[in-house]
Amino acid sequence: MGDRFENSAYRFKMYTNESEVLMCRTDPLSADNFKILKKRIDEMYQVNLVLDNLPAIRYTKKDGYFLRWTGYPVGIRVQDFYYVFNHLKFTVLVHKYEETNVAHVMRTGDGAEVIPTVQDGESGKPGYMVVGFEVVPCSINHNADSVKIAKMYDKYPSKIQCDPTTVAMHIKEHEPIVFTYEVTFEESDIKWPSRWDAYLKMQGSKVHWFSILNSLMIITFLAGIVLVIFLRTVRRDLTRYEELDREAQAQMNEELSGWKLVVGDVFRAPSNPALLCVMVGDGVQILGMAIVTILFAALGFMSPASHGTLITGMLFFYMVLGIAAGYVAVRLWRTIGCGDHKGWVSVAWKAACFFPGIAFLTLTVLNFLLWGSHSTAAIPFSLFVILLLLWFCISVPLTLVGGYIGAKAPHIEYPVRTNHIPREIPAQKYPSWFLVLCAGTLPFGTLFIELFYIMSSLWMGRVYYVFGFLFVVMILLVVVCAEVSLVLTYMHLCVEDWKWWWQSFFASGSVAIYIFLYSVNYLIFNLRSLGGPVSATLYLGYSLLMVLAIMISTGTVGFLSSFWFVHYLFSSVKLD
Repeated sequence: MGDRFENSAYRFKMYTNESEVLMCRTDPLSADNFKILKKRIDEMYQVNLVLDNLPAIRYTKKDGYFLRWTGYPVGIRVQDFYYVFNHLKFTVLVHKYEETNVAHVMRTGDGAEVIPTVQDGESGKPGYMVVGFEVVPCSINHNADSVKIAKMYDKYPSKIQCDPTTVAMHIKEHEPIVFTYEVTFEESDIKWPSRWDAYLKMQGSKVHWFSILNSLMIITFLAGIVLVIFLRTVRRDLTRYEELDREAQAQMNEELSGWKLVVGDVFRAPSNPALLCVMVGDGVQILGMAIVTILFAALGFMSPASHGTLITGMLFFYMVLGIAAGYVAVRLWRTIGCGDHKGWVSVAWKAACFFPGIAFLTLTVLNFLLWGSHSTAAIPFSLFVILLLLWFCISVPLTLVGGYIGAKAPHIEYPVRTNHIPREIPAQKYPSWFLVLCAGTLPFGTLFIELFYIMSSLWMGRVYYVFGFLFVVMILLVVVCAEVSLVLTYMHLCVEDWKWWWQSFFASGSVAIYIFLYSVNYLIFNLRSLGGPVSATLYLGYSLLMVLAIMISTGTVGFLSSFWFVHYLFSSVKLD
């Protein structure tokens, strides 16, 4: 949408209809300008206009349905000819003030400051509020010679008939283009608080309900498996175990099979424990940020009328939740080290710099590409400095504070002792990486429908505002990740594979692989018009960053649920 606005030359007078208004006559198109204009039309560049904080909305009809778009294309290519949309037909929907004597309006942050207050002596005239802004782009073959001496806002000498179904203004080198517009004001029953409804009208709500139903079916299926594990297998085993006397228990120990055999190894420290602690800490931070931001958006605190509130909210919650990242990372580090304080500062520092460092590096590389392409989408240098200051002056100190609290908190004590010599893991029927990869399909199944809408919002410029559905899908995703990881951990323990730490993390985190493959599929089939390698690199760079955040957060959910399950399972076993 672009959050940096420029004033355009279009001029409207409230409740004054105008037609055939001359905007300008360009200089004859040079070879370079002609080439650029053709390129922009090929790349499907959009013009986004805003009136009183409302984006221009365009309606198109397809298969009997009306589709809503924000903005309009620069032009269109028909066979080998390029046509530019040089006439705009604006419709401004206005609502009359309930009272003619409006003294002041309560500020809502949604353009309230531009509502005119009635001055003395004007109290008889009705006041109007803008409640809708529609545009119909047309391609009209204007006679450039007829407006050679005309000025801006003069009337075009002949009648203009705007028909969006036909195109006529074929662009040619060394020939000028004439731009015109017309504006019609219509009174509407839409009231000021409801003026965003046209943009946020939920399309395809049945599809969202289907998505939730689909997720619930997966959850119920997995919940059934978890229930079977808890009630039948674990409970039956534990009951039998507790009913035996010591001699029988000793005899049974020799005949044990499955998860009970790995009792002396199940809490053995994993490989790269510091990295695991850091990723789990960052996962808690990212997941917390996502849930809180989406909840606030679902409750209506982050209106699209206030540009940039969603990104600002995400950054704010991410920084504040640095405390949670530091606390979880350090407490887990102390748990793995059996209460040892050593190295907690290093872990807290790594948690503060791991994900933000990767994100900052990715954004810097992508920004250099944008600067090299002279793109206005490049992040200004001043904003880079602000982001760095936010990171090192707020996020890092808060993460270290969280780490300090985690270092002071008691570590989680293991219910069983770990043997000095690790037990050999028997040969497995299926490799663990294969099971881990398969596990990712279930969480992906809960969110792939919602993913299409999110992708369309990010890359197609469509307004996304079904945050209520997104919040429900997010909670269902967390539940599915927890259940998938728990079931897979139990399966690994049953075949005497005690290396469950990283496996539980990647069992639910592997959903990120499928999301990335979906992103590539979306690039190939939905963004075919994407121009050049720079655009594709930007898309894949941002997608990789998003996928990494999803992997860390979903992996964290899986790991924490498995850790609780393993702790609960072995704390129920009475062993000498």
